Amino acid sequence: MNEYSREKRAVALNSMGAAVLLTVLKASVGIYTGSLGILSEALHSGLDLVAAAITYISVRVSDKPADLDHPFGHGKVEHLSAFIETGLLILTCGWIVWEAVRRLFFHTVHVEPSLWAFGVMFVSVTLDTFRSRALFRVARKYNSQALEADALHFSTDVYSSTVVILGLILVYVSEQGGLPWLQAADSLAALVVAGIIVYISLRLGKKTVDALVDAAPTGTSKLIAESVSRVSGVLSLDRIRTRESGSRLFVDLRLTLADNISLEHAESVAHMVEGEVHRLFPTADVVIHTTPREPSSQDLVGKIRAVAHRGNFQVHEVTAYEVNGRVNVHLDLEVDPQLKLAEAHDRSSQLEGEIKANLPEINEVNVHLEPLLAAVESGNAARLDPSTVERELEELARETAGVLDCHSVEALQVGGNVVVRMHCTLDPDLPIARVHDITETLEFKFRQAFPQISKVTIHAEPLGRP
Repeated sequence: MNEYSREKRAVALNSMGAAVLLTVLKASVGIYTGSLGILSEALHSGLDLVAAAITYISVRVSDKPADLDHPFGHGKVEHLSAFIETGLLILTCGWIVWEAVRRLFFHTVHVEPSLWAFGVMFVSVTLDTFRSRALFRVARKYNSQALEADALHFSTDVYSSTVVILGLILVYVSEQGGLPWLQAADSLAALVVAGIIVYISLRLGKKTVDALVDAAPTGTSKLIAESVSRVSGVLSLDRIRTRESGSRLFVDLRLTLADNISLEHAESVAHMVEGEVHRLFPTADVVIHTTPREPSSQDLVGKIRAVAHRGNFQVHEVTAYEVNGRVNVHLDLEVDPQLKLAEAHDRSSQLEGEIKANLPEINEVNVHLEPLLAAVESGNAARLDPSTVERELEELARETAGVLDCHSVEALQVGGNVVVRMHCTLDPDLPIARVHDITETLEFKFRQAFPQISKVTIHAEPLGRP
């Protein structure tokens, strides 16, 4: 049993012990003095004893971990316990009101305001003060509604016991001063006690019913929404659902993210959002669903990528051209290198069909098939003289318009192909479209000079940057 469970059970058990002591004392003195105020307090304490026992049992059950039959845990038992306690309190109020009215109008009962009566009520106030504080402290620490219900009970006992003491004082004044009309003070004090209990019960009952019907805890959704909206990468928070089960908060979020980010990036954003929720509510159970933002109506390339991603197609180099009022699309599709041509062609035909079905304005789709490289291949120096190849590539690069410098040239033999990499320094103010044109020109020149080259990777870097 962890510290969390041990502390909750200990304070619930102490509360039950105090309820036993107070019930016996109040009942004994109430019968001895005939005070309805004390008897009503005795009945109140008796029901508090039942409530404390229910609380202790519910705390033990609610701490059980989730299982197949209770995937959200057993926390709702605490709310059910608090609901039962509320019902018991309402029943207590009904009996007190009935007996008070009976004594006020139909059946006079002599009340003896003895030292025993005052003594037991002062003991009650002292014990209830200490245990209500202890219960509130643990209830707030672990967000336990069952312990909070117990704490509310005993905090109301402090007020109601004080009212009963006041009623006994007025009865005593009535006897000593010959003021018979003050004899009704005890019954009136009992009615005040009932009013206090009704008010607290209704407040607790609303909170308990809200938890049982999965109402969002007050202020929780707004607090989470404000925090999540500040997370980089979240375009909008489309849905937030929160519910409580015992001391555990369950949070369900649906976020809209950019449509052109990778799955890894989306997962990273979701982790940051989850971290924000846990910063506010450390024990919360968080479920996050992410959806891509729909591309704008003018972003045709974005729409094409979205169609491909929904079909789990790996595409790149997507371009669209309008010729004579007709839109043609060119793209590269990466497929499993082990596929036969017929199978790969079926994949490309499927992609083409989905693009045309979703985007009727597209007339033709041209798909270039490429192997999807998943394994790390071994690379060695090119079978051609690497120093000669690298020197010639460097000269070709320096002769190309727009290239200020080049370095880190390397040619490697990977399988039966030659792979080239190079760093080129360009003007930092060049637009990226122009940078792309320069690198494409370099790639074309390299392949012309060395047909064995299968792949060229050019890293463009601005002048003055490492």
